[in-house]
Amino acid sequence: SRTARRAAPGAPLRSGMDDSKPLKVRLTFSVILVGISLLFAAVVTDHWAVLSPKVEEFNATCEAAHFGLWRLCTKRIYMQEQGPKEKVCGPISLPGDRNCSYFKQKKKGETSEIFEVTTQKEYSISAAAIAIFSVGFAIIGTICVLLSFRKKRDYLLKPASMFYTFAGLCIIISVEVMRQSVKRMIDSEETVWIEYSYSWSFACACAAFVLLFVCGIALLLIALPRFPQNPWETCMDAEPEH
Repeated sequence: SRTARRAAPGAPLRSGMDDSKPLKVRLTFSVILVGISLLFAAVVTDHWAVLSPKVEEFNATCEAAHFGLWRLCTKRIYMQEQGPKEKVCGPISLPGDRNCSYFKQKKKGETSEIFEVTTQKEYSISAAAIAIFSVGFAIIGTICVLLSFRKKRDYLLKPASMFYTFAGLCIIISVEVMRQSVKRMIDSEETVWIEYSYSWSFACACAAFVLLFVCGIALLLIALPRFPQNPWETCMDAEPEH
């Protein structure tokens, strides 16, 4: 009787904590879906960086470029005189003739354009390969979470959290590779680009890293067994003595 009275106050507390776990998983998964959407947007678009040459005279056309993981696009823009400090071609949103080419290995004997240096293609292909791993980890993690909603398979949440964390790490590595690619492009004497800026695809990749990495760790913490908060909870779990 004494044991029953002592255990009664703890029972509602344990039930309330257990009931909140599915809600936490669903909220975390909702944020993860936002991160996955940003990840896909960054991978399939080609606005990671914008490159501009120096403009010596206005009222003429200049050629700016923007590129992503898969291709580089150049645009001929008609420049009108702006402020005294604005000596670059752009912004890239201005209308103009656009020409896009995918990063691919050139065959022997083909001429190389000024913007298609070998180092640039190698960096972009490496970043794209790492980004594909990130997408793969995100897809596998999503499958694990969806399966965990059926028949109370909570044990799938732990591998799902690790997959999301790996996805975040892969995309931030891809971001760093692309950043080094831009730096190499600007420093190269084989190109005319002297100015650069990171665009919205780059921002999507960085935001995807934050959401996937943080929410992956949060999902792991949610999936871990809850530690007893009161001394008598351990006694409640023990088998009764005969």
